[in-house]
Amino acid sequence: MIRLPDASGALRTYTPRESPPVPPGGPPPMSRTVLAAAHVVADPFGNTTGHGPADLDWEATLAFRHHLWAHGLGVAEAMDTAQRGMGLDAPAAAELVRRSAAEAKAVGGHLVCGAGTDQLTPPYGTPADVCAAYEQQLAHIEGHGATAVVMASRALAAVATEADHYREVYGRLLRQTAGPVILHWLGPMFDPALEGYWGSTDLDTATDTFLDIVADRPDKVDGVKVSLLDVDRERALRRRLPAGVRCYTGDDFHYPELIEGDAHGHSDALLGVFDPLAPLAARATRLLDTGDRQGFRAVLDPTVALARHLFEPPTRYYKTGVVLLAWLAGHQDAFAMVGGLHSARSLPHLARAYELADGLGLFPDPGRAEERMARLLAVHGVER
Repeated sequence: MIRLPDASGALRTYTPRESPPVPPGGPPPMSRTVLAAAHVVADPFGNTTGHGPADLDWEATLAFRHHLWAHGLGVAEAMDTAQRGMGLDAPAAAELVRRSAAEAKAVGGHLVCGAGTDQLTPPYGTPADVCAAYEQQLAHIEGHGATAVVMASRALAAVATEADHYREVYGRLLRQTAGPVILHWLGPMFDPALEGYWGSTDLDTATDTFLDIVADRPDKVDGVKVSLLDVDRERALRRRLPAGVRCYTGDDFHYPELIEGDAHGHSDALLGVFDPLAPLAARATRLLDTGDRQGFRAVLDPTVALARHLFEPPTRYYKTGVVLLAWLAGHQDAFAMVGGLHSARSLPHLARAYELADGLGLFPDPGRAEERMARLLAVHGVER
C-alpha cells in the first residue's frame, strides 16, 4: 500500500493492482497508421537546468524507441513530446533524428521526424528566412531517409502578417520536398506562441487557408496532423481533405472515437499520449484490424481519463507526466527532464497519474512502480 496526496494535501491509502500488466509485443496494426510521439530521456548527471544545451541519455532514449517499435507502433521523432522548444535545442534535435533514423533502418521501424525552425532566434527576420530554416531541417531529415513532419513554427507565427505568407512558405516547401510530408497544425493550448497560425485567430478562416495549402499540392502531402482538441472540427476538416491525404489525429482527449471513425472516414494517429499508452494502443488497434470495434473501444476508452489528466491545463506540460510514467515503468533510471520540466507539475498531479496508469496495468513491474513512486513522495515529505 502507498499513501497518495490529493490537491488539498490530504493523504489517502492506495493499493496497487496485482493483476498482470498488458502483454508486450505484436505486429504493426494494419487498419490504421499509429505513431507515438516519443519523449527524450535526460541525463540526470548532465545539464537539466534549461540553460545551455541539453544533455541526453542516448542509450535510454533510443531504447525507448525500440520499445515502441516492439509493440508495432511507429515513432514520431523530435516532436513537441521530445521537448522541441522546451529544453531540446535544434542541434540536439538534429542528432536525435540522425540516431533514430539509424535505429529505425536497423530494425525496419516506421519513423517520421519533425522539421521545424528552432535554429532561428528572435528577431526571426522574414518569411523567406523562416522558409530557409525549414529547408535546412527538411534536407537533414530526408537525407537520413525519414518522412518529415512539417511542424508549426513559432518564427513563422511571429513574422507572418497575412495568410498569403503561410501559403508562400508552405507552397515553396511542398514544391521541393523529395517525398510526401505530414503537415502539423498545433493549437495554442500546446504552444501559446502559435496563436493565429495560418494567418487568423478565427479557426474557420484558418482552416480554409490550411486546406487550400493541402489542395494545391496533395501529391506532396501524406497527411495532416491536427492538434486542436476539438473533435467536431477535426471530423469536419478530415472530410474536406483531398482523396489519399490522411488525417492524423493529435487530439489527446477524443482519440478513441476519432481513430474508430464513422461512415465518412477515420483518423490515423500521431499522439503524444501513445508514448505511455503504447501497449494498449497497439492491442486496441489490432482488434480494430479484425473488425472488432467494440473490443477496440473497450481497450482504449478507459485510457482517456489518464490522457485527460496528463493533458490538463497548462496542456504544454503534459510531458512531465509522460516522463514520470516512463520512469515508473522502468524505461529509464531517473525522473529527470531537460529544461528542469520534471518540476512543472504538482506532486498531487503526479500521484494521480501514477494511480490511473497503475489501474490500466501499464507498469510491467507494479512493485517497482510502487517503490519508485514512494521514493518520489518521500523526497517531498510524504512517508509511508
